[in-house]
Amino acid sequence: MTQEEDIAAGAAAETSGPTHSGFVALIGPTNAGKSTLVNRLVGAKVSIVSHKVQTTRAIVRGIAIHDNAQIVFMDTPGIFKPRRRLDRAMVTSAWGGAKDADLIVLLIDSERGLRGDAEAILEGLKEVRQPKILLLNKIDRVNREDLLALAAAANEKIAFERTFMISAENGSGCDDVMDYLAKTLPEGPWYYPEDQISDLPMRQLAAEITREKLFLRLHQELPYASHVETEKWEERKDGSVRIEQVIYLERDSQKKIALGKGGETIKAISTASRKELSEILEQPVHLFLFVKVRENWGDDPERFREMGLDFPK
Repeated sequence: MTQEEDIAAGAAAETSGPTHSGFVALIGPTNAGKSTLVNRLVGAKVSIVSHKVQTTRAIVRGIAIHDNAQIVFMDTPGIFKPRRRLDRAMVTSAWGGAKDADLIVLLIDSERGLRGDAEAILEGLKEVRQPKILLLNKIDRVNREDLLALAAAANEKIAFERTFMISAENGSGCDDVMDYLAKTLPEGPWYYPEDQISDLPMRQLAAEITREKLFLRLHQELPYASHVETEKWEERKDGSVRIEQVIYLERDSQKKIALGKGGETIKAISTASRKELSEILEQPVHLFLFVKVRENWGDDPERFREMGLDFPK
């Protein structure tokens, strides 16, 4: 047994009664609220959130303890009709995560209903053997009659074990989901130490946070094809950390947008990212951002490996 498994087993042994653990894949269309929900259920930020579609690119695991259960949520990329190589890698990753899980949670945006990608996902789920539950999100924006009709329509297509109506944003209904998952996941030891909330390496999480700030600042102006990598991470003697990151873009015109007039935009992105990283790391952060143009980075296998995705042929 590894030291990490030892710690996890010890933590689990301190609880009363048998422990439960398992992997829960959260799937759904783009912008259904999956990352917001994972952060809500874990109780900390483990997945970045923005208004831009397809913000989540690879599976992010968030770890939550509820009663005697350790629930490992797999926040998957939104499932949609892929057009580019990166799209195909993301959708393949999402379905792969679903097939590897103990239980699948389908999250549907109640306002959008079963139109478009949601309909296609329901068809795809018919081929997946794992038990499935349905979560209807954003219930505060839809009247009760429409919610009941949506739940009935979805359950006609798939035999869901349970249906929950929730709001990932304000937490309504989320405790009921956690109670259900804690009781439903199989008995067994915990996979991770009790205080671990994600399996994402800190260098990668730091890059994701900067990418979030980039998208939040330049939601309209900057195209989807941008990528952030942490190139250097230096723990300094004074207790601070020096982080160097590169923002990869595809064209020179995008570089001008990211930098902004007099470097104003990149400074704002750096300030926002540094503030959040300092809070997460609980130490001073010196963040240096560089913007590079790499044409067709979306066809570079190395970039896919950095994102935790398989490079599709």
